[in-house]
Amino acid sequence: MLISKLRKLTTLHETRISIHNNEPSFSTFTSKKNYRSLVTMSFTWDKNQEEEESKYSNILRQCVKTSKLDNAKAIHAKLLKNSGSVSSLYLHNHLLNAYMKCGDTVNGLKLFDEMPQKNVVSWTALIAGFVQKGYPIEAFSLFTRMHQSGTKPNEFTFVSALHACSFEDRLNLTHAYQVYGLITRLGFESNVYLVNAFLTALIRHGRLGEALKVFDWCLNKDIVTWNAMLGGCMQSCCSEVPRLWYRMIREGLVPDNFSFASVLTGLAELLDLDLGIQVHGQLVKSGHGSEMCVGNSLVDMYLKNRSLAEGFKAFEEIPLKDVCSWTQMAAGCLNCDEPIEALRVIGEMRRAGVMPNKFTLATAFSSCANTVSFQEGEKVHGLRIKLGDDIDVCVDNAMLDMYVKCGCMDGAFMAFRSMGEHTTVSWTTMIMGYAQNGYPKKALETFNQMREDGADPNYITFICVIYACSQGGLIDEGWKYFTSMSHDYGILPGEDHYACMVNLLGRAGRIREAEKLILSMPFQPGLLVWQTLLGASRLHGDMEAAKRAAERALQVDRVDPSIYVLLSNTFAGLQNWDGVGTLRELMQSRDVKKVPGSSWL
Repeated sequence: MLISKLRKLTTLHETRISIHNNEPSFSTFTSKKNYRSLVTMSFTWDKNQEEEESKYSNILRQCVKTSKLDNAKAIHAKLLKNSGSVSSLYLHNHLLNAYMKCGDTVNGLKLFDEMPQKNVVSWTALIAGFVQKGYPIEAFSLFTRMHQSGTKPNEFTFVSALHACSFEDRLNLTHAYQVYGLITRLGFESNVYLVNAFLTALIRHGRLGEALKVFDWCLNKDIVTWNAMLGGCMQSCCSEVPRLWYRMIREGLVPDNFSFASVLTGLAELLDLDLGIQVHGQLVKSGHGSEMCVGNSLVDMYLKNRSLAEGFKAFEEIPLKDVCSWTQMAAGCLNCDEPIEALRVIGEMRRAGVMPNKFTLATAFSSCANTVSFQEGEKVHGLRIKLGDDIDVCVDNAMLDMYVKCGCMDGAFMAFRSMGEHTTVSWTTMIMGYAQNGYPKKALETFNQMREDGADPNYITFICVIYACSQGGLIDEGWKYFTSMSHDYGILPGEDHYACMVNLLGRAGRIREAEKLILSMPFQPGLLVWQTLLGASRLHGDMEAAKRAAERALQVDRVDPSIYVLLSNTFAGLQNWDGVGTLRELMQSRDVKKVPGSSWL
């Protein structure tokens, strides 16, 4: 700027200038003294302007850091009073950046449109702001406008454009490929930040195969590149995680906390305990083991592999545990068939002062349901009331299930009435609860209320309804609901529904009718229906039907001990001890072992 002013001043000796506002006019400058004086004045003016720009730009940077939009607007108002300052492109860009980073996209766009000059920084600030505030369509539209205006994007512009393609399904991969084609044309294809952004766009659109090709082609990968691929594999194809991990280590890249968390999560899904233990060893050496996200992933890996003791050790090594850490540990205990231990973990969590969330409560209710621990369930219910509106219907459904499995239908009914929302699962749980606890007619009344309420029954709902009919011996009602499944709701009966109908008919002694129903099934009958018929035949002492059912069941599964036990009990009930002995010999020859019984009592 100063050089251009000096060049203009060198021509002043050939130009006649007049100063208005009652100032005297003067002619050609030939004196060196006058020339030096003008240069000094120009330099002073430029220096003052630079100081002003520096001052305001620093203030605007601080506004961005503290997200204080009002301060940025105050600076804007002050600059408007001084038209010389606000006309600076440099200050315009800082002001635009402040508006966008503070979330005022409306005024940011208005300022942008009013700017007399725009450069790549202006466009990039605007595009990045729209992406960051969740407007990817608008951001990509601005990118298109920028390209049409003839302004060449830089690497920062391209990153924002690719991010816009990642965050919006309506911006399909064609848009991402168009952006990357322009990147290649302008010579940015070796820029690792742009490669990473392009990889992210491919992965988020589910194109893992294409992402792997781009990944293999990239020569200057950084840790972000590897992490992007690990994260992508977790989303769609965990089987690629071990190969990527081995390759990453072989190429000498040092994993970070995100790398460890990703690979451990992938190995948890693959149930690959051996490689998980190896990664655990590398984790200890790396020093990332104390980080919460990594620790949670390590615990998850052990729990998914049902290695509860190792999961507890990893859990204890997490220095700062959040609600996710505790809930994950409790859920792991539950999945490892240790519901009492799950309740102990949740109790320890409460003593540690960590507030449970909805997932914690769902785990607690499920644990109480599995242990039939009504008193513990009531305590969890009290905690659910304290949390109030932060709880969703899934937690309330788990609470219903707890009351039902504890046999407290009055408590279940009160909880059901207190729920703000009833889903199909809520209604189905109540229907099953009434059926299991000896109230079949109440179960059918609840089903009718469900239909009046406008909720749609599903596959499981009809299992519960027909089961309720079998518990109450309501054969006509059972046939009615069985038939209405496909006619009225478009739900084709499955093996479970047929088993419930066989049970309904069999309990009523209508063995022939039950066997006929099985033979009329539109698909191959499975083990369940034949076992159900076998049980009904035993109940009514129908030896011939029992033999036929047993033969069909053994054709499906020759080593299921329950078939042999049911048939043996049938023979024993009829005092056919020869038949009992023959069955035991058959079990020994086929190496079939009776599963020992178990009880919570």
